[in-house]
Amino acid sequence: MFKPFFKAIVLCAGVAASAFSVAATTFTEGKHYEVVADTATATPVVTEFFSFYCGHCFAFEPLANKLAASLPKGVKFEKNHVDFIQASSPEVQNSMARAYLVAHNAGKGEEVAGMIFNYIHRQKANFAGDGDIRSLLLVNNFDSATFDKGFNSMPVLAAAKKMKEQQTYWSEKKVLTGVPMLLVNGKFKVKFDGLDEKNADKELIELLAYLAAKK
Repeated sequence: MFKPFFKAIVLCAGVAASAFSVAATTFTEGKHYEVVADTATATPVVTEFFSFYCGHCFAFEPLANKLAASLPKGVKFEKNHVDFIQASSPEVQNSMARAYLVAHNAGKGEEVAGMIFNYIHRQKANFAGDGDIRSLLLVNNFDSATFDKGFNSMPVLAAAKKMKEQQTYWSEKKVLTGVPMLLVNGKFKVKFDGLDEKNADKELIELLAYLAAKK
């Protein structure tokens, strides 16, 4: 299902103990991943940098959800929305990130991400502002009180700010040059072009498990 994605992946550029038995020699630095920092995070985490406006992120989303569900116990999966795609203003893209965060906190992150992706890429629609984003969620039966309470709450604003800070940090280091991008433990950047085209999704799951165990 995902072979065409890995064969033809072109990133949406910006302006700016394991569950698998994977030998240490299976994956090679420089081919399957890059070391982009000196130290790793205190706890294992896979971070997906993405944009709802990115067509390749839309194509990658089913696999992203599969990856999140397949990670070894104790490994966290985080989505970090970026605001540098030219399809809309950074302000609207920030609002989309906050809508996702509200949904994630309510246990409906995957569902709402799908709504937003489909609205943009299948319905060929766009958001003029916060009201349009709210309307999309509500018409798809997301609870209005939950949205209204969370959208401008301090935890959601702080989380959205952290997303922006991560975007800025990795962009300035020339690590975040496009999306989708996977970063493991804040130290290892996945190289999609190093994956075996015939078995890319399984190999990616194993690679993430391998990198999550590294320091």
